[in-house]
Amino acid sequence: MKRAKELQSLNQGELQKRLEEFKKELLKLNVQVASGANTANPGKLRQTKKSIARINGLLHGKGGSSE
Repeated sequence: MKRAKELQSLNQGELQKRLEEFKKELLKLNVQVASGANTANPGKLRQTKKSIARINGLLHGKGGSSE
């Protein structure tokens, strides 16, 4: 998990790349939970969701969409 200050130093392209990585990781974790397998780190799911939310907030704060 990255801290907010570390994420703020990244540009939009890097943030998009990190967002895709976190989404893939979240998908894998959700599959593990759905299949009933014991996860090595149960808190990782929550950390991943929070990281995705932080990146989304930064992207929209840096002019993510022009609506």
